[in-house]
Amino acid sequence: MAAITATSMQGQGPREITVTTLGASDTLVYKTNANATLVLNNVTAGALTPLIDGAGATSVSVAGLGAVVDTSGGFLVSSIGAGETAAIPLDTISEYLKGVITITGGDAIEAQLLEY
Repeated sequence: MAAITATSMQGQGPREITVTTLGASDTLVYKTNANATLVLNNVTAGALTPLIDGAGATSVSVAGLGAVVDTSGGFLVSSIGAGETAAIPLDTISEYLKGVITITGGDAIEAQLLEY
């Protein structure tokens, strides 16, 4: 189990990006209002569908829909094909990121967590 380390993108000039190769189950820390983006680069030979799951996520009432959305099962990232990269702005899925956050289903994906 690897912990995905964030790279701060604040300030000027280039910086070295921390890349974490995912295993069967990995963790990350989500900071609210950090404008964080999780970049998932599938360097494998097949498509992968990672699941980002916060252990404390339950459900959220969605204004304008009059419905409650169950977030307890985590956020399933759309299939990432071999050689493709997906970027997920974490503030857009924040209701899934409560408590300890794990990523499964992304074995061998290269992950980068960028905070602005």
